[in-house]
Amino acid sequence: MAERRVTETFVVLADTLAESFDVIDLLQELTDRCVEILDVQGAGLMLADPGASLQVSASSSQGARLLELFQLQHDEGPCLDAYRSGRLVTESDLRTSGQRWPRFSPRAVEAGYLSVQSLPMRRHGEVLGAMNLFGVRPYPLTPDQLALAQAFTDVTTISIVQDRLTRDRTELNEQLEHALTSRVAIERATGIVAGRLTMDVDQAFALLRSVCRRHNRRLSALSEDIVAGAVDVLSLPR
Repeated sequence: MAERRVTETFVVLADTLAESFDVIDLLQELTDRCVEILDVQGAGLMLADPGASLQVSASSSQGARLLELFQLQHDEGPCLDAYRSGRLVTESDLRTSGQRWPRFSPRAVEAGYLSVQSLPMRRHGEVLGAMNLFGVRPYPLTPDQLALAQAFTDVTTISIVQDRLTRDRTELNEQLEHALTSRVAIERATGIVAGRLTMDVDQAFALLRSVCRRHNRRLSALSEDIVAGAVDVLSLPR
């Protein structure tokens, strides 16, 4: 792990004072950085809505996203366990965890993942969500890697609520609900871009992220414009 990249990641995850701060962008940055820096090949994150129901909010790839959705559909898997317990959930070999997660484990192995660590997004005893880290080899992250992953997750959680401590519970719920609504627009925009530009959804999502970074735009705002037809998808720079 490059020390400089780790430091940069903490700065990015903690920098929520800028006007362009967006929860979905922050969560996506968290999953992307974990895959880049840690010894994992996929990451997926669930955030709880105001009714305490988990929703898929960020993922490093379409494969990771589908596994998160699978857990929600079957009410089974490490991300749900980490959210409900508020504790780290780890499985070093998913090929032998059928008793623990009889439906999730075979699906994860089929997707090419053999290990998983799920970290809660917690603050002062409250759990806002959880993040799965998937590996293609049957062994867990090292203690140092896990500590770094949890630190990234904790900083992100604090960043979501730190500058809103003076707001009441209703306002915080509205913020989280907006983040989940934005994710729907992002998924729709990704599908539109993939279809019109004849690319897979991972390539389409990467293109949207690249355009946002280049023009300092929020991912949710660009996605909403694409869905509304206000942006010509064929004109997006590739």
